[in-house]
Amino acid sequence: MSSDELKPKRKTHTSSEVKARYNAKAYDRIQINVRKEKAAAYKAKCDELGITYSEPLHKAIDEILNK
Repeated sequence: MSSDELKPKRKTHTSSEVKARYNAKAYDRIQINVRKEKAAAYKAKCDELGITYSEPLHKAIDEILNK
């Protein structure tokens, strides 16, 4: 066995800074403000349906863009 085979593999972690840099380059942020009651109802409905909070928003954007 070589000395390389005896060494444990190093664990590597992608830093938050690298992820943030990539997200800033690849994505744009769209924000809305809604009343707390509406946000809570929306999150509860998404949880009930087993979907992410962003999924309906992505679908709505796609629908508008495909008109």
